[in-house]
Amino acid sequence: MALSLTFHGAVGTVTGSCFRIQTGDGDLLIDCGLFQGTKTVKELNYRPFPFKPSAVKAVLLSHAHIDHSGLLPKLVRQGFKGRVHTTAGTADLLAYMLPDSGYIQETEVDRLNRRNRQRGRPAVEPIYTQADAQAAIRHLHAVDYGEWVKVLPDIRARFWQAGHILGSASVELEVTRGGTAETILFSGDLGPGGKSFHADAEGPPRPDWMVLETTYGNRERVEVGEAERQALLRDEVRAALAAGGTLLIPAFAVERTQELLYDLHRLFDRGEIPLVDVFLDSPLADAVTGVFRRHLADLGTDGDPFARPNLHRVRSVAESQKLNAIKGGAIIMAASGMCDAGRIRHHLKNHLWRPEATVLLVGYQAPGTLGHLLQQGAANVRIHGEEIAVRARIRSLDVYSGHADRSSLLAWVAARQGVGRGLFLVHGEEEARAGLRDALVRRGWDPALIRLPELDEVADLTAAVPAQAPAMAQGGPPRLEPEAVTAGRDWHNRYAAFLLDLHRALDAAPDDAAREALLRGMGDRLPQAEGPPAG
Repeated sequence: MALSLTFHGAVGTVTGSCFRIQTGDGDLLIDCGLFQGTKTVKELNYRPFPFKPSAVKAVLLSHAHIDHSGLLPKLVRQGFKGRVHTTAGTADLLAYMLPDSGYIQETEVDRLNRRNRQRGRPAVEPIYTQADAQAAIRHLHAVDYGEWVKVLPDIRARFWQAGHILGSASVELEVTRGGTAETILFSGDLGPGGKSFHADAEGPPRPDWMVLETTYGNRERVEVGEAERQALLRDEVRAALAAGGTLLIPAFAVERTQELLYDLHRLFDRGEIPLVDVFLDSPLADAVTGVFRRHLADLGTDGDPFARPNLHRVRSVAESQKLNAIKGGAIIMAASGMCDAGRIRHHLKNHLWRPEATVLLVGYQAPGTLGHLLQQGAANVRIHGEEIAVRARIRSLDVYSGHADRSSLLAWVAARQGVGRGLFLVHGEEEARAGLRDALVRRGWDPALIRLPELDEVADLTAAVPAQAPAMAQGGPPRLEPEAVTAGRDWHNRYAAFLLDLHRALDAAPDDAAREALLRGMGDRLPQAEGPPAG
C-alpha cells in the first residue's frame, strides 16, 4: 500500500495548515486552512489547489481557526464530496465562522474591485462566498473525543483534546498495511495548559510518525495563573484609561474574546478597574460567545461574564460607525486579532493617530500583518489605502496565547514517549522550527528522525525514516519558494513603506523646487513605459 504525506501549508509559516495523506484508496486531508501574512503568501488562497479536490475522500479538521479551516468552502466548491470529520465544538463554531469568512471575502473583494475599476484593472473574484460556506457546513460530521471513525478502507482516526480552543484536537490516524497497524499523530495547535475553558492537551503514546506544531518552538513565556493574568490586564486597562483615550483590543473572535470578557468581568466585580463601557464590535465574536455558553455549563463566576450591563454588543455596521464618536473612557474589542481584516481596521484608522489612545495586542502577530507592523514600532501604516500616523500607545500582552511555548511543547512530546520512525516540524517560522529541533536534539533525539519540510514537499511514509531529499507535489516545483514563504515582509510591504517615506521626504523638502527635483530624480531611474505620459 502506497502511503505518503504532502505538506501543502503551515511550513515556514504558521498559517495555511493543510496536510495530505495519499494512499491507493484516495486522498485524505488534515486541515484545509487560509494563508495569512504577507500579500505574497495570501495570494496562494486564490490559486488552484495543488491536488484534485474530487480525489479527496475525507477531511479531518483539528479546530475551527480560519488558518486551519478557512479553505473548506473552496474545497467543496471545486469538487470535494466527502465528510469533514471534527469535534462537536469545532462544528458548532464553524457554523458561524465559515459564513463570516465568506462575507469577509466578498466585502474585501468588492472594495478591491472598486479601486480596480478606478485604475482600469480587471475585476477579481472572491476566494469563496457565503453561499459556498453554507455548502461546506453541510459536509461537517461531529465526532466525540476518543471515538474511532473509519475515513478510508484501511485508515481510521480519532481526536484527542489539544487544549488550544473550544473543540480543538490532535488527530491520530491508524493505518493498516499488510496486516500491520501504524500510527500518524498530527498535534494540531497545542494549548499552553491552565486555560479557563477546557482541559489540557492529551495524546496517545509513541506514534510511528508525528507532525508537530512549533509556533513558539524557540520561545519561553512566563507561566502565569489566572490571578496573575488578570492583574496584568488590570494594569494595562488602568494605564490606558489614565492616558485619556479609548482602549482598542484587536481580538480573535474565538477563545481570546471570551477569555478577555471573562477576566474583565472578574476585574469589574472586584472593583479593580473603573466600570467603563465595553463594546464588543464583532457579530462573529458575539455568535461564538453563544457557542461557549452552550458548551460550558459552569463558567466558575458569579453572574454571566458575557451579559454584563456595561457590555454592549455591536451588531450592525451603522452601530459600529457610531463608535467613532467615542474619544475616551471606553474599551472597544473587535476582530481580527492580527488587524488584517474586519472592523478593527476602521477603529485603528480612527484612533491610531491619537496620542491618548491605546492599542493592546493580545495574540500572535504573523509577519507582514498590520498587527506585526504595529508591534514592531512602525511610525506610519497604510489602512484601506490611506496613510495613518501611529501616535497611539502600542502595548502587547502575551499571557493570552492559545499556543504552548517551547517547554510545554517539549513536555507534550516527552509524554508521547518518542516516535517510532520520524518527526515533522510544522506550523512555525523558521527560527521557531529550528529552535525546537535543536532543543529536541539536546534532549537526545536522533537528528536523522527530525525533518523541517518545505511547501508542497512529499514525504514517503513507507521509508524507514523521513526522506532527506524533497519530492514535490504533482511532480512540479512548490507554489512559492521557501524564501517567499518565510519572508517577514514582501514587496507589497516594502512598497507601502516606500510611499510613506516618500511622503515624509516631500513634506520635509524646503520648497517646491526641491520636491520637483526629488521626483524628477526618482522618475529618471524608472523604466520608461510605452504610451502617453500620465496626467
